[in-house]
Amino acid sequence: MIQAKIGILMLDTQFHRPAGDIGNKDTFSFPVLYKKVKGASPSRVVIEGDPDLLKPFIQSAKELEAEGVQAITTSCGFLALFQKEIQKQLRVPFYSSSLLQIPLACTAAGEPIGVLTASKTSLTEAHFKGVNAHRHHVIVKGMDCMPAFSGAIIREDRDLDEAAVSKEMKQAAADFVSKHPDLKALVLECTNMPPYKHVIREVTDLPIYDITTLTNYMYLTL
Repeated sequence: MIQAKIGILMLDTQFHRPAGDIGNKDTFSFPVLYKKVKGASPSRVVIEGDPDLLKPFIQSAKELEAEGVQAITTSCGFLALFQKEIQKQLRVPFYSSSLLQIPLACTAAGEPIGVLTASKTSLTEAHFKGVNAHRHHVIVKGMDCMPAFSGAIIREDRDLDEAAVSKEMKQAAADFVSKHPDLKALVLECTNMPPYKHVIREVTDLPIYDITTLTNYMYLTL
């Protein structure tokens, strides 16, 4: 069996993860190693930014490191908040969030960059500072009011309806690029958004950065 080079710290979730989601092994053309961080619910990570989760995330990351992975990521972009604290505790590269690509996107495509996030109300300046993206011009749009998305992925009070989420993602992206025609690229903060990138492509030809593009890039560096 081929040794996995990439380790993925998973939130403690129950919802289905279709291909394209970081939590589905078929998303990648190479093996990955998963480790669930018990108690790390979407509400604690996204809504609360609970600092008590830092210790279990570090412990789980060290366990992945001990199992031989050469780089570690996570299943939630909001862990950008803890990027620096976790990275300091590891010997291998750690990349918490697709938001790490904002400086690259700005340099390559220009500004402003559009950020599609699971929750605009919860994404703060501290998250951008965590990945050194706070000095760039970004415009944020959230899925806060999208019931199929938020209900399944944030609140986990309903089953994931892929068709309904696809419609919401397409609507959100269309509204975003229509209201902000000066956007130069999109960054999908949420690791659950890449399965719907094809419907975003129906409404914009902007470059799209997400956790999958970042993970594929990191894999090629190892």
